[in-house]
Amino acid sequence: MKAFILSTLLLLFCLKSRGQSEISLTGIVKDKKEHPISGAKLVFVSGNKSYGIVTDKVGEYKIKLSAGIYDIDISCIGFDRQNLKCSFQVDSELGFTLEKESSSLKEVVIFSNAKKMLSISSGNSLIFAPEKLSSVPSLMGVPDIIKLLQLTPGVQNSGDANGYLYVRGSDPGHNLMLYATTPVYGMSHLLGVFPFYNPDHVQEVQFDKSNSNARNGGRLSATVAVSPTDKLPTNFSIKGNIGVLASQATVAIPITNKMGLYLSGRKTYIDEIIAPLFDSSKQNKNSDTKDLKYSFGDGNLTFITAPSNKHLFTVNAFVSGDILRIADSNLSLNANLKWSNRTISSAWKYKLSEKTVMTNSVYFTWYENNLRMEQASVQLNIGSYVKDFGLSNAVNYTISNIPFESGLQFSNYELQPQRIDVKNLSASMIDQQPKIYKANNIAIYTAAKPRLSDKLVAEIGLRINYYSSDYGKTAILRAEPRLLLEFNPLQNSSFFASYTHQNQYLNLITTSSVGIPTDFWVATSDGIPAQSSNEFSLGYNLNLKRQFDFSTNIFYRTMNNLIEYPYGVTQFNEITTFKNDVLVGRGESYGLEWMLKKNSGKFKGWLSYTLSWANRQFDQINDGERYFAKYDRRHNLAIVGTYDLNSKWNFGITQIYSSGNRFTTPTSWYFINNNPVKEYGKYNNSQMPNYIRTDLSVNYFLIKTKVNESSLNFSVFNTFNIENPIYTVLNVAIDKDKQNIEVNPERKTLYSILPSISWRFKF
Repeated sequence: MKAFILSTLLLLFCLKSRGQSEISLTGIVKDKKEHPISGAKLVFVSGNKSYGIVTDKVGEYKIKLSAGIYDIDISCIGFDRQNLKCSFQVDSELGFTLEKESSSLKEVVIFSNAKKMLSISSGNSLIFAPEKLSSVPSLMGVPDIIKLLQLTPGVQNSGDANGYLYVRGSDPGHNLMLYATTPVYGMSHLLGVFPFYNPDHVQEVQFDKSNSNARNGGRLSATVAVSPTDKLPTNFSIKGNIGVLASQATVAIPITNKMGLYLSGRKTYIDEIIAPLFDSSKQNKNSDTKDLKYSFGDGNLTFITAPSNKHLFTVNAFVSGDILRIADSNLSLNANLKWSNRTISSAWKYKLSEKTVMTNSVYFTWYENNLRMEQASVQLNIGSYVKDFGLSNAVNYTISNIPFESGLQFSNYELQPQRIDVKNLSASMIDQQPKIYKANNIAIYTAAKPRLSDKLVAEIGLRINYYSSDYGKTAILRAEPRLLLEFNPLQNSSFFASYTHQNQYLNLITTSSVGIPTDFWVATSDGIPAQSSNEFSLGYNLNLKRQFDFSTNIFYRTMNNLIEYPYGVTQFNEITTFKNDVLVGRGESYGLEWMLKKNSGKFKGWLSYTLSWANRQFDQINDGERYFAKYDRRHNLAIVGTYDLNSKWNFGITQIYSSGNRFTTPTSWYFINNNPVKEYGKYNNSQMPNYIRTDLSVNYFLIKTKVNESSLNFSVFNTFNIENPIYTVLNVAIDKDKQNIEVNPERKTLYSILPSISWRFKF
């Protein structure tokens, strides 16, 4: 009932008068095998007027136009573009059939233009297909979704030894990471070295920096929605990658003409073959990875069945496991760190009518990590986990040619922030009984996309959350309005403005400065407040002669009730409580972003730059004064280029430059009673060196047809062997008279140059 009332209010706000010459155009976009194509973009151009629409989940579209003659452009990922001219004087029904791409795979395709590498869908959003970015350099010779996002405006480069995303001055836990609409709470393999997702199993990635879609909530910053394929396999096929660092394979299995299965798996064998690259004795003296052993594996499953044109049922599962071992005989140290993800979800899409599609889904996700460490006689065991069970109902419908989406979502959480078991630290053992947090969240939302005029389009959304925890002791009811306006004065340019208010009830506590996954999640409860944010942004997009796109925007974001836990991995104190140790503050970020892209020709790529500021303010830190956040990186520059020499060879290069991370260092040293004492100045008063990295790749195609592919990939990560430190150690030397102190900072790096070779195949 509430969703209906919200929809009615939005409708009354958005309706406008129509001219007598207005006609309605409907239809469906299919492929040659009569399968509907969702996400196909149709653009109708008449004179200086342009109308655009995207097909829904069952391939249908409906649009209101003024009677007249139109040039029609139809495009979609993986299909050849279609252009035609038609005259419309009365209500009509017009369908389209798109053919699979016949061009060679050297064309890098993303979203609506078959020649574009990256494309802005609306406002602060990007949509791309990872499989079409094989020419962009990566460590394993396959696209890395997280690293690709770090090459776009507004995303801070996190440096080496960190697989997190830092978007527009936010913390890593402020991003909503979705796989098949299921939240993922652990987000990296080996400190970000290896791609977290298997790109062969991914159909599309949607990245919304402002989280402007009312469907998504529970985070303060961006949404990264990774979608596995939802198309039935028509033939048995296998594709994958075999390399010196890791290998992967994806198998498509058609069961019947209305049922199919996709299976994927990955495994690294870095310990057996590549371990010498991580040996500090054979690297530089600043390497900090001696006696480091690592392995990971993951798997994906997608089951699809479409018993009729009105029904589509899918099941998706994702599992991953990582093990990191560190041994140092000099320190009598042995440490094992394990972390893993398990997700499973199912969705049922049902076409209720020509204008209404309903989607029901249910999911379960589980993330856990465990650190076991022995040093001399001391034994330490720390573990944490988060479980999330959810279900949702969403309905897409149209009222007076205005697309609406309304839905209901429910989530049940169980979190164990830290279980601490310490033996032989003192005469007694410490065995802290962990607190188990249990919480629920119910959300209803409504979003509408009305066309207010020929040149002005709006996206209006409202999300209402009811959160409860501590068995009802903590209860919060909050509303989250979303607004996006897009003004198109000319066919090739547009302006947009957006506002987003968001709330967050699950908080990620980061315990390591180098991205080691000992971080844990904690739920809002007594003493741990819910976080909130407000973001404003303005932008401009310009298309230059179909070869170049230029986009720029500015943003301003405020964040309240940010969480800091200043005790590292854990605090061995039996009388304190977690909520008393947590610090609560606020943050602010703002900046300018722009991107220039070249979309066609043998040379393609983009240039991205971000100028930004990120501040924090906590009463207990820096004497209550504002200070720079750790990932306040003033400048972020990324250059991406690919060059198709011929049908056999293509080349890729990425160049990254960004300001260094912030950290706190002593400003002075002195003696008190013959003991050296250090004195700190402002918080985060120092900065790491600028981060600079150049990556190269070469692809040589042995076979390259519409169905089969066999190619060799040569990649070099950090080509010029530049030492990019991940943290600094202060070595303190004191003379025998204890009169002078000499401090020598030593910068630690994880790895230097990393070459790799792999064989890519598809049959």
